[in-house]
Amino acid sequence: MPDRRLVVVTGGTRGVGAGIARAFAETGDEVVVCARRPPQAPLDGVEFAPLDLRDPPAVRAFFGGLPRLDVLVNNAGGAPYRLLVETDAETDAETDAERHARVIGLNLVAPLTASLAAYDRLKRARGSIVMIGSVSGTRPSPGTAAYGAAKAGLENLARSMAVEWAPDVRVNTLVVGMVRTELSRLHYGGEDGVEAVSRTVPLGRLAVPVDVGRAAVFLASDAAAYITGAALLVHGGGERPAFLDAATVNMEE
Repeated sequence: MPDRRLVVVTGGTRGVGAGIARAFAETGDEVVVCARRPPQAPLDGVEFAPLDLRDPPAVRAFFGGLPRLDVLVNNAGGAPYRLLVETDAETDAETDAERHARVIGLNLVAPLTASLAAYDRLKRARGSIVMIGSVSGTRPSPGTAAYGAAKAGLENLARSMAVEWAPDVRVNTLVVGMVRTELSRLHYGGEDGVEAVSRTVPLGRLAVPVDVGRAAVFLASDAAAYITGAALLVHGGGERPAFLDAATVNMEE
């Protein structure tokens, strides 16, 4: 494998993806981020390639055109807040189902498409895939149910890939908790909301993108050479169980 690895980060133009791209670039890797739209400001040491990950022929052409590939980080994803039966005067149940299906397509089918397209090059390099999962895939996710279901599927997909593609390609998942990004206000409100949500995390703060980036660099490194099929929790300790605050015994002073 070349000393300077080639790393592709999908959806790496902002937020968590940009943090991941920066973390790999800081290690000296050659980093390419791909998304439908370029970043608002160039990322130092990172190349941008336009790509719609929901277009399988375009994905195959993109990976087929790479000279090599050492690491693939399947980061692209996300979902707007939408209750399962939320409708308006201009939609019907079938349209809503299709909208949820598109969320699953972006968060589960697109990483599968990219991984399959990248497989031959990763195999030659004995490379690594890092899936960016979410705690939404391990707990109820009201308002983002399709997203949570997709992330649960993504973690299972990674485990199956790890077995099928061993020993040539390692595949792991980062199970990411709440992250403070430029879009945090859409999920938690203003600064007061972010601070209130931060107090629910045992470590007392939300993650920042570089926290996720450093974990991704670790899983793709030689230090993790014997780790595959794993799910690494990056969530600051998770969530304090609600029953502890509701119980009337063993209360902290």
